[in-house]
Amino acid sequence: MALITSFPSTSSRAKKSTRTVGRHYQSVIIMLLISLFLLGGIGSRLAYLQLVQGPRNRELADNNRILLLPKRPARGTIYDRNGQILAGSRLSHAVSIWPIALPEEERDAVVQKLSEILDIPEADLHARLEQAGYESTQSVPIARGISPAQVVALAMGMNDEELQSKLEDGYRLGDFIGQMGAESAFEPQLRGGWGGQQVEVDSAGRVVRILGQKPSESGQDVQLTLDLELQKVAEAALGDRTGAIIDMDPRDGAILAMVSRPTFDPNIFSTQITDEQWQQLQGRTHPFLNRALRAYPPASTFKIVTTTAAIESGTFSPSTVLATYPYVQAGGILFWDWNKAGFGPLSFAGAMAWSSDTFFYQVAMRMGEAPLIEWTRRYGFGSKTGFELAPEESEGLVPDHAWKKEALDDIWYQGDTINMSIGQGYMLGTPLQVTVMFAIAANGGYKVTPHILKDDTGAPPPKEDIGMSDETIRILEQGLRQVATGCTGTVVNIATLPPISGKSGTAEADPYENHTWFGAFGPTDNPEIIVLSFGEHSGGGGGSTAGPLTRQVIEAYFNQKQVAQEP
Repeated sequence: MALITSFPSTSSRAKKSTRTVGRHYQSVIIMLLISLFLLGGIGSRLAYLQLVQGPRNRELADNNRILLLPKRPARGTIYDRNGQILAGSRLSHAVSIWPIALPEEERDAVVQKLSEILDIPEADLHARLEQAGYESTQSVPIARGISPAQVVALAMGMNDEELQSKLEDGYRLGDFIGQMGAESAFEPQLRGGWGGQQVEVDSAGRVVRILGQKPSESGQDVQLTLDLELQKVAEAALGDRTGAIIDMDPRDGAILAMVSRPTFDPNIFSTQITDEQWQQLQGRTHPFLNRALRAYPPASTFKIVTTTAAIESGTFSPSTVLATYPYVQAGGILFWDWNKAGFGPLSFAGAMAWSSDTFFYQVAMRMGEAPLIEWTRRYGFGSKTGFELAPEESEGLVPDHAWKKEALDDIWYQGDTINMSIGQGYMLGTPLQVTVMFAIAANGGYKVTPHILKDDTGAPPPKEDIGMSDETIRILEQGLRQVATGCTGTVVNIATLPPISGKSGTAEADPYENHTWFGAFGPTDNPEIIVLSFGEHSGGGGGSTAGPLTRQVIEAYFNQKQVAQEP
């Protein structure tokens, strides 16, 4: 048997050599490539963070290392037109907790002691601390208005719900915010900006050193058109009655005084109020309602609008004379005049002077509801006036076919037009809207925007020409002057006053007492003030009940003016 030995051929060796040459270098090369890739990525990232994001990252680092211990700004002061303070701030003692400076082991003892002294539940104190955060560098207000002897009450700033809605605007826990009226309307100007102490802290949040101070920005002062002395007179005139008094300049809409009763002392909210006080505030008198901006039937004051609509629609000439009666009948219903007898033949001016209901019933029946509704809206009823206290203001109601169908699922009747012609039925207007109506009659046909912010720019006040003819304005001037000289408004026709024009109104409010109105302006030939008085369920008539209130305020205005003009 032959022994056969085989050897790899040259071609086989060559092929094998081709596959294995440099193989032991491949892993090194791959590792180098991976390393270069990773180093390149890390380097790129580092370059991006340092070069591109460097300023931002340094800012974040500083924000983590440097903190501002806040200092509340001083709120602005509200002044009247003559520079007298209407609303300001006063110094008082307060209690706050600085969470970051309160060691955890002492927290419960401190809260317990505060609870005993301030008579505040421990759970409430813990809740405020938890909301702020136990590591917070901001002080947490606990109580203010503290006498040297004892704490009067818990601090009243924003409540927790208000705080959540105001965080985006830069408010902080314990901030004070105007809740209503001018304090609320001008909150952005009054609030100011926080300042404080800049400190450096370590990783545990402990203060290492003080870096400097950032001054707080005091709130801006606000000057109003209100006259403090006239405001006091209006408040005294209204007294304990439920209602409102408004004084306004008919030339530009500047509010000189605005009173609503019942009211409350807003300073009680600077301390914690008792349950008894809260129940009184929530009582049947509703002191939170601003009755100057709430809607009621405007009653016979509205005959200013009906007169305008009748003449401007072309249905009646300015010289129209109509017989008046004890009542008129429409749809089988008797609509009575207020004196149950009528007044004989009357012109538009005479009908307004005597406030004859049956005169205006006939006018409404003949012209229909369309012109009446149109002119009611032109006078500004049914929409807000543009007054700064808009959240508190009602739009009132101008009823029409669509409203009645939607609200009452009923059609419009002639009786609805008749009732609307004397400011009753479904018609509603606020005392401020009624004041604007009087201003249109006083200033020659311009609708002004009522306002309480004093404008020192010298710009002409915004006003709108509602399109009344000179003849209609003349009829209104005659009628409103005759009201004061010999009819339902003689209460303001006194020797110590310049010639005054006005109109009374009495609105039925079954089953309750009547609402009463009286608006007057003067001097008649160049009016510079309107005073409107409104009594909610006051009983009596407009001239006899609301008229004397208007006279007191309008007398004070002209007496004050005379004193100011004396050398």
